[in-house]
Amino acid sequence: MFRAVMRDDAPAVTKLLAAGADPNLREKGQTALYVALKAESYDVADVLAAHPKLDVDAVNEAGETALMMAALRGRIDLCKRLMDRGAALDREGWTPLHYAASGGGETVTALLLAAGARIDARAPNGATPLMMAVRFDTEATVDLLLARGASLTARSNVGLTAADHAEQVGRAYLVKRLSPPPSKR
Repeated sequence: MFRAVMRDDAPAVTKLLAAGADPNLREKGQTALYVALKAESYDVADVLAAHPKLDVDAVNEAGETALMMAALRGRIDLCKRLMDRGAALDREGWTPLHYAASGGGETVTALLLAAGARIDARAPNGATPLMMAVRFDTEATVDLLLARGASLTARSNVGLTAADHAEQVGRAYLVKRLSPPPSKR
């Protein structure tokens, strides 16, 4: 099964599933769907995501779900399909919105927000989706999160704000927009 997943061989995976293969099969702690998304085997991902016995919220050893990887890959089609099947938007720790804001782009980020994802969800290290977007995604994603009300004052576990992250990664042009207005005394 996993060889077919890596080759993006949808006909082979379809045949294996029809013969009774488990769509939730794991190899080295990873589900077949997660591996397909990570490997950019999108034809296979479509086949697996449509299977009625798929556990859409199955997690790998790192606590990641297929929706998280689909969000990171910017695959709005697969995000929609998984969400339509009931995939969880919010969870403790890293969320699909963190992953979308880490490189999945503005469209997937907007989809997750429209579906009710918590804009200021906190990762285990205290990072918010805005902090992730500042580090890893486009300015359009940063702008979207700001327009939707992402916190400018949230701090990670080491005390960094989104503005601090922008400075750290050489995106000084974002610092002013990410700095909270001075408080009035």
